[in-house]
Amino acid sequence: MELKTRIHAEEDRQELFIIREFDLPLELLFKAYEDPEIVEQWMGTKVVKLENHKHGLWRFETSHEEQVVFAANGVILEFVPNEKITRTFEMENSPFPVQLEFLSFEEISEEKSKITIQQIFKSVAFRNQLLEMPFAKGLNMAHDRLQKIVNQLK
Repeated sequence: MELKTRIHAEEDRQELFIIREFDLPLELLFKAYEDPEIVEQWMGTKVVKLENHKHGLWRFETSHEEQVVFAANGVILEFVPNEKITRTFEMENSPFPVQLEFLSFEEISEEKSKITIQQIFKSVAFRNQLLEMPFAKGLNMAHDRLQKIVNQLK
């Protein structure tokens, strides 16, 4: 199965790029990242907080049998509708330090758009550790769900 979400990671760099084109208008793609109900559906996690403004906080949790098994949080540093979101990303209870994420949204045509996410890590080693996990496959599956769920909003 071809992964539509591409990961670009250059050797010996502390960053990686996540790139995905969607058959969605730009406004709907952006909405999938700002609307807590939609985020919960495609990410498969609970949105505890999502304050879409400069200095806003966000927190996501995934639970199993009433126990939190995954939690992530951060601060939104920049929020420009239909254009960009800059935020920190901290995976709780993990050895990974805080990352910086730059999400850029781009219109390709009326019915097609693209997201490019630049993630910056504290070290090349932490970036490489993430790449060794089934990160790309999981992200691709989540983006496939995003496409399917948001298609229903058209």
